Amino acid sequence: MSELATLARPYAAAVFKRAKESGSTVKWSESLAFMSAVLNDKGMSAVIDNPKVSNDRLSTLMLDICQGRLDKEGENFLKLLVQNNRLTLIPYIDKIFEEYKAADEGYVEVEVFTAFAFSEEENLKLISALEKKLGKKVHMKISVDKSLIGGVLVRAGDRVIDGSIRGQLQHMQKILQ
Repeated sequence: MSELATLARPYAAAVFKRAKESGSTVKWSESLAFMSAVLNDKGMSAVIDNPKVSNDRLSTLMLDICQGRLDKEGENFLKLLVQNNRLTLIPYIDKIFEEYKAADEGYVEVEVFTAFAFSEEENLKLISALEKKLGKKVHMKISVDKSLIGGVLVRAGDRVIDGSIRGQLQHMQKILQ
C-alpha cells in the first residue's frame, strides 16, 4: 500500500496545486471521491484488470460513467491516468488530496472506532479533547466496532491513539510474554 501511496502522491500534489490556483478544491474533492467510488466497484475492477481492454476503451468507459461529474480538467486528468496505467491510484490520490485539503484548511480528518455508539454529549467531549491534543479542528467519522470490547481507537493521519480494551489486553499480553 505504501508503494501505491508513494506513486499517487505526485498526482495528488499536482491536483491540489491546480485546485488551489483555480479555487476549485471542493469540485476536485467531489470529482476524486466519485472516481474513487467508481473504481471501488468490483465489476469495474475486473474491467480495469482485464488486459484485453485497451486504454482507449477504458478511457471512453470511464468518461461515460463520469459524464456530468467531471469538468474538462477532471476529464483530462482521468485520461492521463489511463494513458500512464495509473487508474488504480485514484483512491490513493483521493485520500492524499483530502489530507492536503484538510491541512490547508486547518482541520484534521479523524476516524474513531468505538465499541458502542456515542451520545451527542460524548461526541462533543471527544471532539474537544482531540482538538486540544491535535491542535487543529477535527472532522470526525465514527464507526462502531464491537471487537474493541470497550473504549476507542482513534486514527488521525498517521497517528493512532489506542484507548480500547482490546488494545490494552494486547499490550498486557506482550508484556507478559
